[in-house]
Amino acid sequence: MSEAHSEPHPLTLPEDDLFGPDNLPYGVFTTEDDQDLRRIGVRYGEYVLDAGAVADAGGSPHTELLQQPNLNPLMAAGRPVWQAVRAELRSWLTDPEYAGVLTHNLIRIEDVTLHLPFEVADYVDFYASEHHASNVGRMFRPDGEPLTPNWKHLPIGYHGRAGTVVVSGTPVVRPRGQRRAPGETSPVLGPTRRLDIEAEVGFVVGTPSRLGEPVPQSALRDHVFGVCLLNDWSARDIQAWEYVPLGPFLGKSFATSVSAWITPLDALDAARTEPPGRSHPLLDYLDDSAAGEPCGLDLRLSVTLNGHTVAEPPFSAMYWTAAQQLAHLTVNGASLRTGDLFASGTVSGPEPHQRGCLLELTWSGRDPLELPGGERTFLADGDEVVITAWAPGPNGSRIGLGEVSGRVHPAR
Repeated sequence: MSEAHSEPHPLTLPEDDLFGPDNLPYGVFTTEDDQDLRRIGVRYGEYVLDAGAVADAGGSPHTELLQQPNLNPLMAAGRPVWQAVRAELRSWLTDPEYAGVLTHNLIRIEDVTLHLPFEVADYVDFYASEHHASNVGRMFRPDGEPLTPNWKHLPIGYHGRAGTVVVSGTPVVRPRGQRRAPGETSPVLGPTRRLDIEAEVGFVVGTPSRLGEPVPQSALRDHVFGVCLLNDWSARDIQAWEYVPLGPFLGKSFATSVSAWITPLDALDAARTEPPGRSHPLLDYLDDSAAGEPCGLDLRLSVTLNGHTVAEPPFSAMYWTAAQQLAHLTVNGASLRTGDLFASGTVSGPEPHQRGCLLELTWSGRDPLELPGGERTFLADGDEVVITAWAPGPNGSRIGLGEVSGRVHPAR
């Protein structure tokens, strides 16, 4: 007589689960039976907790914030509220008294549709990896210095297009634009032939700032609500023709994919690490030598192309930190808005398998990747890219970041 195997209780997670009570990332979801009602959810293992419903059942003072259709009102409420809500969530998920209410409001992740979790205000992309910037410099300036003279003095960045930030899983249509092949005298209009990825980490702003008032590095925790994985898709041939003298435009603005889950910055305390040593003295507003806590993050990224791992970039190798990026972004008096998103730029490490884009991995197409489905220099129609990551958590645990994925569709 065989034993009956009951399904594990949803509140009982394996010890090595990446989405346990030390993580609790926020997202927005709908269900099949109410596709027009967007709800704030918190990921717990392979389930989504209806945060607004549980808050209402428990008489939480934050119920209204957790019953909104996106995260912006919660993000705008400020860090004391973020901390209080996070403490409530942890209490609900670990207190047996709430088990009945929680079980009723836990939905399997495969039974929900996930949406862009916040309304994006502005989008800024940086260029913070010395390894990435040096590799690009060696490719395109082989007879010169790999890094431009300003690179070690400020975090280089550009303003992107907020309206084309899309949630993980959204198809990416191959963009069209002007490109000029080597040796040709005139450009042509057509689909990109060098479609690429950029494995990045994004930082989501909650608390706004006043116009004209710079935000110091020390205020990172007061303004940044959380962290997500990000893929800044790039059309390298379009970008190469257009970017002089003003920088990226159509080669970048067609799509930027972000995870459906925003991990609270406080969940990554155990992943704090010192950034690489500085080779040049920094101006005061960027000097982090006397920072009260390490401002780097030990995030371990993994990039798969059609299910095959092609890169494992380490975020701990990034030269410029999120705190420095935030300080530079606002040093001229530019204000922050709730929903602002700023990204690290391509995450690359010192080793060949740690390069976070195909441009580097194939050395601009010179060294194709050998994959089970055939060689790749740049992306083909139908290719799917998935970026995942984890970070050290408390007491030897691991914190997972929600994946970001996208499949390439043919040009229209």
